[in-house]
Order: sequence, then C-alpha cells, then structure tokens
Amino acid sequence: MNKTNVLQLIDSLDLGGAETLAVNTYNLLAKEMYCNSFICATRLEGPLKKRLDSDDNYLFLKKTGSIDFRAIVRLKKFVQKKQIQIIHAHSSSFFLAVCVKILYPKLKIIWHDHYGKSEFLQNRKKTALKIASPFFSSIISINNILKTWAQNNLHCSYVNHVNNYAELDNFEKTTILSGIEGKRIVCLAALRPQKDHLNLLKAFTKLHKNYSDWSLHLVGEGHDIEYLAKIKEFISTNQLEKNVFLYGGCLDINSILQQATIGVLSSKSEGLPIALLEYGLAKLPVLVTDVGDCYKLTKRLHPNLRVSPENNQEFYKQLKTLIDFTDETRERMGSKLLEIVGKEYSAENYIKELINIYKKCL
Repeated sequence: MNKTNVLQLIDSLDLGGAETLAVNTYNLLAKEMYCNSFICATRLEGPLKKRLDSDDNYLFLKKTGSIDFRAIVRLKKFVQKKQIQIIHAHSSSFFLAVCVKILYPKLKIIWHDHYGKSEFLQNRKKTALKIASPFFSSIISINNILKTWAQNNLHCSYVNHVNNYAELDNFEKTTILSGIEGKRIVCLAALRPQKDHLNLLKAFTKLHKNYSDWSLHLVGEGHDIEYLAKIKEFISTNQLEKNVFLYGGCLDINSILQQATIGVLSSKSEGLPIALLEYGLAKLPVLVTDVGDCYKLTKRLHPNLRVSPENNQEFYKQLKTLIDFTDETRERMGSKLLEIVGKEYSAENYIKELINIYKKCL
C-alpha cells in the first residue's frame, strides 16, 4: 500500500497549544502505517524542536515577512521532492500553504483552526481566511463554536470538529517547584493578556490572607514584555515574592505537574486549552474559567466549580472551596478528569479521526 505523505505546517516551534499539537501530530503520524510524516516550521524554531521524535523529515524555512517568495518557492520544491499530498496547515500558516497550492495545484490543504478567542469571534479578522478558504479541502475546528463560525463565514463545505489531545513528555526533571509540597497551585499558560494572569493574581492575593502557606507557580513563555512587566510589578507591589514564582517556558511539564496540587487557568477566552488536558493526564483537580470548551469538561468533576472570566472575586471563592475539599475529594476529581481525557481526548481518537479526514480529502 502506498503511504500518504502529509506535512504539518506551523509558524514556529515555540511553546504553545497549536505548536504542541502540530509536533504531537507529526510524531503520531510517523508511527502510522497510513502516512509518511513531515513537518515544517516557517518562521521560527524553538524549544519544541526537542520534542520531534526525528528531524529527518523536518524543514525550517526561515520565512521573513508576510510574503516571502523565496520561502514559497523553497517549500514548493520540498513538497514536490517529497511528493507531499496533504499540507495540514495550523493556524496562520494557511496563507503560505495556499501560495504553494497555486504553484502546485494537485496539493490538498487541510486548515486546522486553533483560534483561542471563541468568546470574541465578532472581532476576528476574516478577509484573508475568506479568500483562502476555497483552496481548503477541509477545515478542522477545535470546538463546535469554531466549527459553526467556519460554516457560516468561510467557503469550505467539509468542516469538522476534532477534539484536541495531549500527551505528557518524558523529559528529565529539571524544574524544581518552590513552596510546600501538597500546597502548590500551577498555571500552564503563556504570559499574554488573553490568559489573564492578573485576574488569577488578584484572586490569589485574596486567598493568601488566610492561606499563606499555599503558593502559585506560573509556567509559560513571556514574549510580551509589557505584560510580563505588569505581572512582576503586581507580585512586587503585593509582596508575593515568597509565594508566587515565575519559571518561563519549560519542557519538563510532566515533572512539574507531578509536583503540583491544583491546576488552574484564568483565561478571558479559549478554544480547548492543551494545558487543561495535561492537568487531566497528571490527575490534578482543576479550576478554570468558563470559556471555550473548558466547562464542558470540568462540570463533570464538580458542577458548582464554575467561574466567569475576568471575575477575580469568584475565582478566589471557588479556589478557596477547592482547597478546603479533603485530599480524597480532590484526588477523585483528578481521577475523573483523567478518565474523561482518556476516553474523549485521547491520541487514539484524535489520530483515527484525522486519518479519516485525510482519506476523504484525497
């Protein structure tokens, strides 16, 4: 049987949800009999390069600017040489994929929409996507909100909702969390306004008054210098240096989560965050804002732990409730989340649906 040659296309290999899924998909497909798996980072490399199981089928384009003719030609030559049949383009990389398809028409494009601002779709810029969408053989949306948006706004008849999935790394333990064991709250999220760490910090400040032995651990890259400065200023102003810790981007997520007690996200908006699935794989009880598909998962752990975005008082109250639960109750919540993630957000389900989409597009 001739294998299908599939290229994952992603702008960078920085630590992020779309980037992580692109790398995980590349690794998964490399193990499938159906596919020969390839991956291309268009603009930037990054820490996730270390998570590639093999870099034999890896291409780094070094793309500069929105339109880089040399990058387009180079990718087109790679596609021809490797006989790529499908470009699986993640997020904004769709534009480059379309440019290559214009030069190489028999190529199929599947666009994976990871848009993390499901609550603010009315503000989404869609002109470029509308122009590009007739070139798509399929669209994959990470939740039903985005699926409906694509069906209503774009020109592609084959739109699918496929759940994200996560897997924990096997990197050696390099990050040691500060604070007291059994009293650590971890937040896996890049330091940018959408993730609303300041809301979380305001909630934690209230919590700290009566739970001074608990600590908060922020794990994520901080490329937004202005936002990072605001976070550091808040920690300093509220004298939280002994209880709130910043770690930057880390690869040893599994080890970090094994050291944590509770996983949190305080985002203003989400699609379906990989971090929430990673919390589940680590059997952590969680508290997350009711955005995107988050509450769809967490309501089955405890229906009353529901938090509106941008409401630090509500977040504080629910976090206090979670801390006041017995260890056994929190352990049951973590086990239930692991069960949900294992059944509904597994690698097996994801790759089965993905290959089915590939087959229908050829």
